[in-house]
Amino acid sequence: MLPKALTIAGSDSGGGAGIQADLKTFAALGVYGTSVVTSVTAQNTRGVSGVHNLPPSFVAAQLDAVLGDIGAAAAKTGMLATAGIIAAVAGKIKEYRLERLVVDPVMVAKSGDHLLEPAARETLRRELLPLALVVTPNLHEACALTGQEIRDVADMERAARTLHGFGPSYVVIKGGHLEGAATDVLYDGRDFRYFKSERIATENTHGTGCTFSAAITAGLARGLSVPEAVSEAKDYITTALTFAMDIGGGHGPTHHLAPLYREAERYRLLHQLREAVALLEDEPGLARLIPEVQSNLLAALPYAENPGDVAALPGRIVRCGDRVRAIGLPTFGASRHMASVLLPAHQLDQGIRSVMNIRQGPDVIAACRRLGLAVTDFKREDEPAEWSASPENRYREWGTTACIRGLGRVPDVIYDHGGWCLEPQVRVFGPDPVSVARKVIRINRALGRTGA
Repeated sequence: MLPKALTIAGSDSGGGAGIQADLKTFAALGVYGTSVVTSVTAQNTRGVSGVHNLPPSFVAAQLDAVLGDIGAAAAKTGMLATAGIIAAVAGKIKEYRLERLVVDPVMVAKSGDHLLEPAARETLRRELLPLALVVTPNLHEACALTGQEIRDVADMERAARTLHGFGPSYVVIKGGHLEGAATDVLYDGRDFRYFKSERIATENTHGTGCTFSAAITAGLARGLSVPEAVSEAKDYITTALTFAMDIGGGHGPTHHLAPLYREAERYRLLHQLREAVALLEDEPGLARLIPEVQSNLLAALPYAENPGDVAALPGRIVRCGDRVRAIGLPTFGASRHMASVLLPAHQLDQGIRSVMNIRQGPDVIAACRRLGLAVTDFKREDEPAEWSASPENRYREWGTTACIRGLGRVPDVIYDHGGWCLEPQVRVFGPDPVSVARKVIRINRALGRTGA
């Protein structure tokens, strides 16, 4: 049976924050979500145009209905607009003895609209924070609650100590508004823990705070400890921001189902690789395009960052008579060398997610040009000293990056001229492995019967 989690928050008619974001997050993380609506907002990605706060008595009635029947292994609060609503929620939290409570002190929307009455802040501090297992303010909310200025991590630590003094067992101050890496600080009254991630370059951050606190709540509902739940939530929100959606004319939402989408994409990529391999194995005469070091066909997940995000054939593609055969089933992390070619191309153009290496020769290059493919090349001797001095032998990565930047886009074909103990090769790029396989087949057929 699925663990149950409750969100007590406002409704976002745009679907990116509030109740809607929380329920999507619960579902994505394997938790059955229930909800108590505190306010109804008229809002979209540009801002909030109207707010209707529900009577505290009706908020309490919803809590009775949910907790008196379904219950909750963990709960979170979001937008609690008035002192009356906060008092009603705090009373029911105590009545039903909810111990795993995450308080996200929502005060201001991403657009700058105020969502908590200034007079209600003291009620929040006095009545709700002492009931919280975890409180998750962003920098602005932490400043408002503590009266302290926060400019760096040291200030975050100081504010966390102050907030802990209000009663919550754990404090998580989110550092998304600071410069540099996105660092969140967790404090348990004794020790600090730091959760860092690279900053995602996106304007589509609507609902980030709601989603993060909901992810912590989901982890707690599944029995994780607070540090474990925060760590999982950090990974989850980073993925959701990486895949954030460009919806509306303002700040678009994070992608709450991104982890599920990414996992589904793994299976789709493996299927595409098998389909592409079948095309290659059916092509007569393709063996002449296999270099001495053999070939491989790679496919990357969206926003791939390392070889573990790239699928390939562990045994490569080898000659078998005048045809080719793939050795082994496609798997992720199977080719670090060719991943060093695909990853820089993918990072410079997110639409490029596949590559295959084939034999280099004047006949192959001429065939590529006859087909109208965009072709460029690099020479090992042009590699800058700072690259050639690397013990990791990064000339493939350098050459790929240099060619793409010089051309201003990722071409169909990049080839190198080889070097000492380095066989010259052609790399064929495309958006997916099937399109790359078809390009390679076209090159093979363009060679004609006289190809070597």
